[in-house]
Amino acid sequence: MAADVDFTRQIEGYGLTTIQIHYYLPDHPSLLQMFAFQQYDLAPRFPRLERFLDHWRREIEAALHSIRVAHNRLIGPQEYRAVNGIITLN
Repeated sequence: MAADVDFTRQIEGYGLTTIQIHYYLPDHPSLLQMFAFQQYDLAPRFPRLERFLDHWRREIEAALHSIRVAHNRLIGPQEYRAVNGIITLN
């Protein structure tokens, strides 16, 4: 049985990243809008976020106003340990 992809990423050092992007649409420049999402990414460079922002700049007609990033490593290598054995409780 394969391990969950998100769990594997956490073991590799990825942490849960929450991103808020504030932007303006060309048709409504006085209306500030927000797009928020979560993904697993590597701090401090955030390569997945960088790829997303590159896509945004190329493909989406919206001017970025600000980006807020919150990052938390849920499981670090020091917290993971393999268990050798099975304990059965009746």
